[in-house]
Amino acid sequence: MIGVYLMSAIYILAGISHFIKPRLYQRIVPPFIPFAKAAVFWSGVAEILLGMALWFDAIRSVAAWGIIILLIVVFPANIYQLAEPKARLGLPLWLLILRLPLQLILIYWASLYL
Repeated sequence: MIGVYLMSAIYILAGISHFIKPRLYQRIVPPFIPFAKAAVFWSGVAEILLGMALWFDAIRSVAAWGIIILLIVVFPANIYQLAEPKARLGLPLWLLILRLPLQLILIYWASLYL
């Protein structure tokens, strides 16, 4: 049960960070996605709400599906951050490469709560 609360905390904190440093997240939104500011705002809201929804047995499965969908939807930002030097935010290339398969691990983790 600790795993679900750890996952919850990770998504809630990640969502909050969208509001603390929105420009940081806006820099990694690919140019083909319109309204980068709104995309960052709503993805932050989604992370917070989905993280909180994990607390409740009755909707945990729905929250897990939401997290899986969110991870898939934001994946282009991870690729853009890797491919576009100005979006790397000073992060080392190896870390950005490692981040791509990490998405699969996060999807698997969420799938444990379906």
